[in-house]
Amino acid sequence: MAEEKEPQYNEDSIRSLDWKEHIRLRPGMYIGKLGDGASADDGIYVLLKEVMDNCIDEYAMGHGKSISIVIDDGTVTVRDYGRGIPLGKVVDVVSKINTGAKYDSKAFQKSVGLNGVGTKAVNALSSFFRVQAFREGQSAWAEFNVGVLQEESKLEVSSEKNGTLIEFVPDSTVFKNYHYIPQYIESMIWNYCYLNAGLTISFNRKKFISQNGLLDLLLRKTEEANLRYPIVHLKGADIEMALTHSNQYGEEYSSFVNGQNTTQGGTHLSAFKEAIVKTVRDHYGKDYAAEDIRASIIGAISIRVQEPVFESQTKTKLGSITISPEDNAQTVRTFINDFVKEKFDNFLHMNPETKDALKKRIEQSERERKELAGVKKLANERAKKASLHNKKLRDCKYHLTDVKYEDRLNTTLFITEGDSASGSITKARSPETQAVFSLRGKPLNCFGLSKKVVYENEEFNLLQHALNIEDGMDGLRYSQVVIATDADVDGSHIRLLLLTFFLQFFPDVVRGGHLYILQTPLFRVRNKKETFYCYSDDEKQKAIRKLGGKPEITRFKGLGEISPHEFEGFIGKDIRLDPVILEKESSIAKILGYFMGKNTPERQKFIIENLKVEKDIVEEDLIPKENLEIV
Repeated sequence: MAEEKEPQYNEDSIRSLDWKEHIRLRPGMYIGKLGDGASADDGIYVLLKEVMDNCIDEYAMGHGKSISIVIDDGTVTVRDYGRGIPLGKVVDVVSKINTGAKYDSKAFQKSVGLNGVGTKAVNALSSFFRVQAFREGQSAWAEFNVGVLQEESKLEVSSEKNGTLIEFVPDSTVFKNYHYIPQYIESMIWNYCYLNAGLTISFNRKKFISQNGLLDLLLRKTEEANLRYPIVHLKGADIEMALTHSNQYGEEYSSFVNGQNTTQGGTHLSAFKEAIVKTVRDHYGKDYAAEDIRASIIGAISIRVQEPVFESQTKTKLGSITISPEDNAQTVRTFINDFVKEKFDNFLHMNPETKDALKKRIEQSERERKELAGVKKLANERAKKASLHNKKLRDCKYHLTDVKYEDRLNTTLFITEGDSASGSITKARSPETQAVFSLRGKPLNCFGLSKKVVYENEEFNLLQHALNIEDGMDGLRYSQVVIATDADVDGSHIRLLLLTFFLQFFPDVVRGGHLYILQTPLFRVRNKKETFYCYSDDEKQKAIRKLGGKPEITRFKGLGEISPHEFEGFIGKDIRLDPVILEKESSIAKILGYFMGKNTPERQKFIIENLKVEKDIVEEDLIPKENLEIV
């Protein structure tokens, strides 16, 4: 057998990519993960955000008071009413890398889009991209396909108001089976509105506007929540903060830089947390534990700085920077610390009722922590022993906390019921990014119980240790936590019990967009030539019509019935996930009370009115039984 020659490393090995090729070859560098739209940080939303950031920068500079977004069948159209791209540069601005106006701080002060990359990435990753600018009664436009110019106009007369219109269709070869989830877009829009009071954004004819900034954000987040004191809302030059305490478990923060939602935080959020703790300790003259001060806090911080340094092009985490190039002495940390120390301390002096309520909340958290201390110690000792031989967890190589790992946003933990299901997934999974946690039967219904049960129940304790969320979300080891249960009544019940566990004790997992339900096929329809896996009755009927004759139909009731070879196709690049989303009107207490409380009259009424018996289901089936071969 001839020896394989080592590949040659010479001049021919060196290749120069143009901007389009590089973006398409390494999209993760520009938009984070790709995804299909099931997650709020999937690429299709980043494309929209990159276009929106330019519109917001125009508004922040005092040009245009409204923005319109229309999404129709995968086509996205965004229209702002700012100054409009200079007509002679319409093509360059969206197709020449590192071209833009934001390198010169005189034109754009404290902008988020500084790298001259955003709209170029949208262009390169879209199968259709159109840009049109309107300025002073004239217009110019250009159309592209995956970044390649197809057609451009000469100057045209226009009666449209000044501004820019961008239309794009994400490339389906890059974003497989993508779909937009309106709740994610509305959440993005609300954040823009909170940070730009008075701006009106229209999304598919629905209007969004905020007049009170971060106060409105926290009012929306805390609607129907049991707050311990009214929201504290403080503003200064280039900084705004809001905070309150509730009775929920965990901490919940929103952080922003120059109007950009920094979902992964950064130096400004760390400084905000530190400043709250320091100010409270100094104000009350007591060395309270940081976890007691921040327990059950709901807060938001927004700052504006010149030339922010983000840790990636997606701008989800702020690096360590100074407030402005002219003031190297004042870092973001000292700027936020000084503001909170002065303004929050003054507020507490001037509002004795809030001061007293905050003190009571901190001391309640202290008592609860001490009561749990003994139980936690025993539980953690058990978990430590179990981790050496943890049969419940088949871990993966990389985790969300591995900041240098490029694919960390795709790290996943599947929570399965029973050994047969976990066995199939374990054999089919990617050991680098996918882990499996196996449940033993039905978990406990923890509705209405205290957090003590998380430590006393071995299964819950091991699950929280696998996720590493005991001390907060900073240590979360997996970007996606996926409930993978059977498609039957027992599977649905286990799913509800797990949702109750997360919503009751770790709601930040849900709020952070980390919790999902795995879709697995209900049917396999096949003949000797073709096989279709169907996730609904509609898909099954289409497959039957396509195959004709008498196809073989298998109904999958449990995940253990699906072979590892088949499972590879369901948890790989074509995985189908349903995100668990909390609507803005949702109250966790009401949701859990309705579904998991004692037999409520409302739930009984719903079941009676919506119950379908077998006769109803048979009558609705459009496919004659004589055409089916059921396995």
